[in-house]
Amino acid sequence: MNRRIFSKTLGVGSLSVLGMGVGCTTKTASLVKETQISPPFFKLSLAQWSLHKEIQAGKLDPFRFAQRAQGLGFEGLEFVSGLYYDWLKQHKNQLAGLKLMSKQLVAASNETGMKNLLIMIDGQGDLGIQDKAKRIEGIENHKKWIDMADRLGCHSIRLNLFGDGPREAQIANAADSMSRLADYAKDVGINILVENHGGLSSDPTWVTAVMTATNRSNVGTLPDFGNFCIEREGGARWGAPCVNEYDDIYKEVDMMMPYAKAVSAKSYAFDANGNETKIDYSKMLQIVKDAGYTGYIGVEYEGEENEEQGIIATRNLLIKAAQKLT
Repeated sequence: MNRRIFSKTLGVGSLSVLGMGVGCTTKTASLVKETQISPPFFKLSLAQWSLHKEIQAGKLDPFRFAQRAQGLGFEGLEFVSGLYYDWLKQHKNQLAGLKLMSKQLVAASNETGMKNLLIMIDGQGDLGIQDKAKRIEGIENHKKWIDMADRLGCHSIRLNLFGDGPREAQIANAADSMSRLADYAKDVGINILVENHGGLSSDPTWVTAVMTATNRSNVGTLPDFGNFCIEREGGARWGAPCVNEYDDIYKEVDMMMPYAKAVSAKSYAFDANGNETKIDYSKMLQIVKDAGYTGYIGVEYEGEENEEQGIIATRNLLIKAAQKLT
């Protein structure tokens, strides 16, 4: 997209004044009153992946995520485990490293008044595979991050359910893994969530079958406004062209919402009016609202433009779209 057009999307009318505190807080209520904007039915959080390019390039310390999110007007934090792996490799004792990591992140959230919400877990083992020994190893790896979520005061972790073999076998294996993790996490009040995040998890009929088979109160979904590719060229998980995509993105989110304990507002690019070019945000938000969801919606910008500008444009679009709902 032309950068001049992209910059014009950031204001979105009177929403440009909402540089800080755009969730349903006292600060937001004051801003809403000043701008005559109705409070949205949700609160706003920031997915750390929105800043992954800055973090991976060494321009942003991942331990400064809370301060950055606060400065962009968010209330909640959604961490990404993979953005701390390089830091954790510096510690010979991983558990000690995780405990030190949690102390630093809690200190940052306390300093800023931000709410730690969830951790998105990647690269800790496949939970839908037929090799039981490897699957159990993956389960044990995820338990460490449940402990981390507990120390941070989060309500959930998000995991992936990649697997192999027949579709029904993957349902059974994924449900078994989620059940084991849910039972481990129950006493500390942590939810185990699956996102439409590639592979069979991007097929809502498969996800709902896993939910039914798991049947745990602390198991749920994290519907994402993007991520609808079920199969990529050459069997790749990421990066390759999509050869099989779920055909109705709104139906997919709608099917996942009854189990939702978090929601992710993915964005890629914006037109001159500040609307997402691939996703009808008003339609998506109506689905979320109709499901009775009133929790946090996480901004997850994944476009090619400046990350901070993309985050602001997504944040403003969510607030603008919420004003049009019935």
